[in-house]
Amino acid sequence: MIRTVIFDMDGVIIDTEPIHHHAFFTQFAELGLPITEAEYATFLGNSTRNVFQHLKQEYSLPQELDTLMARKRELFNKAFDEDADLDLLPGVRALIEDLRRHDVQLVLASSAGKATIGRVFRRFELEPYFTHIVSGEDFAQSKPNPEIFLHAAALAETPVTECIVIEDSGNGVAAAKAAGIYCIGYASPHSAGQDLHLADRVIQDFSELTAAEIKTI
Repeated sequence: MIRTVIFDMDGVIIDTEPIHHHAFFTQFAELGLPITEAEYATFLGNSTRNVFQHLKQEYSLPQELDTLMARKRELFNKAFDEDADLDLLPGVRALIEDLRRHDVQLVLASSAGKATIGRVFRRFELEPYFTHIVSGEDFAQSKPNPEIFLHAAALAETPVTECIVIEDSGNGVAAAKAAGIYCIGYASPHSAGQDLHLADRVIQDFSELTAAEIKTI
């Protein structure tokens, strides 16, 4: 029986990916980096720290890592606060509420930084639903490394066989499977092109899931 559901955030709970895209490409332009859309797609599911660690090495950037991350955060926060239309993805709040009514524990395991997670959770009042929040900035390696999901399961005090992960990126799905956790891939229209073939199940809409069904997976 499933006792804990581990949610990714970007592309699963909320579509902040266009805001991240805007912030990253604004910064890439500032830095004179010739990043293509195809290369950027490989970054999805990675923490900002890991992205800039890669770019510093690839392009010999002289800026300190913390400086690069702070500028990205500044650009993201400005766009986030100015987007009045930003909302949770369709059906996800109903699923979250359904899971909690059925006493399923919820944990967030996102590659996003703690400040970004906090911003989203405060704006949409998500704190009461989740027992633990895990940020990718606390790990040396991003997804597809499974460490973030193994840590989330440990915090929840739930064996991996009694957890599921909901993910929208190929890196995230690979991380969940490497952790030995059943994974539902969300084929989000906002994460087009992501390879979800490793997922145990792929959904197009959160209305396809119910707490009663999830508990029996």
